[in-house]
Order: sequence, then structure tokens, then C-alpha cells
Amino acid sequence: MKKTTIASWLGAAAIVGAGAWYLQGGSHENAAPAAAAKNGPGNAPTVVNLVKPQRQDVPVIVQATGTVAPVAVVDLRPQTAAKIQTVHIQEGQFVRKGQLLFSLDDRNEKANLEKALAQVARDQAQLADAERQYKRAQELVAQKFIAASQVDTLRSGMEAARALLQADQAAAQAARVAASYTVITAPMAGRVGGINVFPGSLVQATTSLTTITQLDPIDVSFTLPEGELGAVLAAQKSGKVAVDAVVGAGGKPVRGELSFVDNSVDATSGTIKVKARFANPDQGLWPGQYVTTRVTTRVLKDATVVPQAAIITNTRGTFVYAVDADQSAKQVKIQRLHAFGDQAAVAGLNGDEQIITEGKQNLRPGGKIKPAPAAKPASAAASGSASASAKGK
Repeated sequence: MKKTTIASWLGAAAIVGAGAWYLQGGSHENAAPAAAAKNGPGNAPTVVNLVKPQRQDVPVIVQATGTVAPVAVVDLRPQTAAKIQTVHIQEGQFVRKGQLLFSLDDRNEKANLEKALAQVARDQAQLADAERQYKRAQELVAQKFIAASQVDTLRSGMEAARALLQADQAAAQAARVAASYTVITAPMAGRVGGINVFPGSLVQATTSLTTITQLDPIDVSFTLPEGELGAVLAAQKSGKVAVDAVVGAGGKPVRGELSFVDNSVDATSGTIKVKARFANPDQGLWPGQYVTTRVTTRVLKDATVVPQAAIITNTRGTFVYAVDADQSAKQVKIQRLHAFGDQAAVAGLNGDEQIITEGKQNLRPGGKIKPAPAAKPASAAASGSASASAKGK
């Protein structure tokens, strides 16, 4: 009986102890997540970097690749068949407008001109004689020494002589023009290309003698997105539109002006062809070169500017995190107007907010924030390190 009672008491004590252990263990397991939820990182302020938006004028610059093209290229050809007598220029030479380039054999043209001038002189003498006879006849008919019909005949002869003189004068002018074709001059200032003929060469109207390319001023052709067309046309109405061109990676920008906007948009590429004209006295731009062009289509006056690192774009839109009055993060929807470098002009901000740039990846709307401490200047940090080293010694 005693053994049974003792065993019962021991069993009951074991059951009570196991229950207490279970309850105690279970309470610890449930308490751990609660403590973690209370003291964990979810409620700890997120350390962030803050900036204030800036107010400034922002030029809207569109960049494109362009091709340098001459304003004019002239292919020189003779207007008559003849032999080259003299070549007065060299390949690659710069010539001025009206400079003598080629002389052709002009003996035949000179002879024709002299013949025509001689005929003009003969006609002038005949006309003068006809006018004298007509004048004398008028005096005689007044005295009734000759019939009026003779006066009419002399007047007709005088008019015929005058008409013949005019015809021969026109023939002489044509001979003079033909003679001018034997002298070829530069139609404009520019650079001479390759010369394809030499003295003694027989040339015809189809023979290319050389080309002259105008290098100053010079054009740059490029294309702009059709979305910029309205801004470009508005800028043209307001005044001159500045265009910068850069040759190569480290070239110096050259300033020019927009000179031409095409009359239609390319439906395939969605772009429009434009040209800019540049002064080129030192030949820094050469036909056929590829250059990088920058066009200032408009200026955003007093725009709100924030770092691009602060802007977040996702399926819900474009926004930034700003600091609320209770030091929590709030989303502010914005519109990106123009990006330049690591900055962007935006709409949707008042301009007096504090914008979060770093640490935003750990934020949620309403989450508490803590501004990061300002970085010490390098000189101050080096001074503090030196003082600590001295104390250690």
C-alpha cells in the first residue's frame, strides 16, 4: 500500500514537472518573436542622407551625332571644246572668288570675235552713209528737186542698215561670250580638289577639270527626335538657336547657329533633319567628319533640381522620399522634366522639402528616419588621428 502511494506521488510530481517545463519552454519560444518584433530593425530609424532641392535655370540640351557637309561644292567643266593652255593652280590650294584657274586655247574664239567686230564697224559706216543720204534727200525734197518716193526709199535703206548693225552687234556679243569660255575662274572662295587635266589636254563640256569646296562657312547635318520639333521651331521664332559641335572625344566645342529645319518628319525613324552653320576660318571642321552636336532647344526658368539618385521609378510611377514633420518618410510624386548629368529638373515639389538620396532602399511610407551625421573634413580627421597618436605615446 505504501509502495503504491509513493509511486503515485512520484508519477504525479513527474507529470506536474513536465507540464511546468513545457509551459515554461513554450512561453520563452513565444516571447522571443515578440521581443524581436518590439526591438528589431523594423522600428529602428533608418539612417539616410538628405538634400534640399535647388532652384536654377536649366537649359534643355539635345545631343545628336552629325556629319560635316560643305555649303557648296562646284564641279568645274569647260563650256567649249579646246586644249588646256595653262593650269594656274595646284591641288589642295585655297582660291578666292574670281581667281584665274585654267586658260584654254582661244585662237579660234579671238578670230571669230575680231571678225564680228569688223562686221560691226562696217555696219556702222554703212548706217552713217545711209543717214547722210536720207538727210540730204529731205533737204532736196523740200526744194522739190527730187520726188518724195526717193526719200522713202532712202529712209528704208537707212532703217535696214540700222537693223543690220544691231544684228551684227549681237553676233559680236555672242563671239565675246564664247571667247570668255576659254578663261575659267573660281565661282566662289574655297579649296581646290584633285586636278584631272594638264596643259595640252583636250577637254570637252563633259570633262571634269576639278572641284572647289567651300569650307568657310560650313554646315553640320544631324537629326532630332520629332518630340523636340515644337521646341526647336519656337526657339527659332524667338531668335537664333545656338548649336555646339565637338570633334572627337576631347575636342573643343565650336559654336554655330541652327540654319535649316526640314519640312517633314521621317515617319520611319521618327526624326527630323536639321542643319547648323558654323564659321570655319581655321578649317577645324572638315567635310565628311562625324561630330557630336548639342542643341539648346529651350531653358526651364527657375526649375526645381534634385539629384537623380533620389528619384525612384516603379510600376506606381515616379516619386521621391521626403521628410515629413514627424521625421518619417513620405512619398511625393514628381515628373522628370529634363535630366542632365547626375541632376534632374522635376515638377511636383515645393522646393523647401528635404529629399532623401541614400538609404531609401530600406524605407517604407511612414517609416522613421534619422539623418546621417555630416562627414568630417579630411583635415579635421587627420588632426584628430594625430592627437590620438600623440596621447598614446
